[in-house]
Amino acid sequence: MFKISRMTDYGVVVMAQLAQATDAVVTAPDLASGAGLPAPTVAKILKRMSRGGLVTSHRGMNGGYALSRPAAEISVADIIGALEGPVAVTACVDGASGDACSVESLCPIRGCWDRVNAAVTRTLKSMSLAEIATPPNFIDLPAARESAPADS
Repeated sequence: MFKISRMTDYGVVVMAQLAQATDAVVTAPDLASGAGLPAPTVAKILKRMSRGGLVTSHRGMNGGYALSRPAAEISVADIIGALEGPVAVTACVDGASGDACSVESLCPIRGCWDRVNAAVTRTLKSMSLAEIATPPNFIDLPAARESAPADS
């Protein structure tokens, strides 16, 4: 079975909620509450996203987190990269980290995995955070409601 880690799944959810906050700074506890995730997990995700350049943190009384660039410019591949490193469907594809396979030089299907990995990577790069964060998929956060202009 091919699947992303639970942390990466949670990371996509947290980033999608943050994308819903458009121009708002949202606290980690608000994100955790909205996602139904433990606050330490969300804090860990936000720290990695910050290191990956996808979010910026703001200190102070009105502090929290915001996307570092528009959601349309952040791909699902960017999110996976910030949490797990480059996309690699097997240990032997170009760009994979870790120990090399002991039979890599003899493997008759190695090149096939590179093509599969390239196709998966292309697809993940083509999917923007804005696409996956469209309502009604995510809960409206309190900070986002407070910063939104009032309806006339």
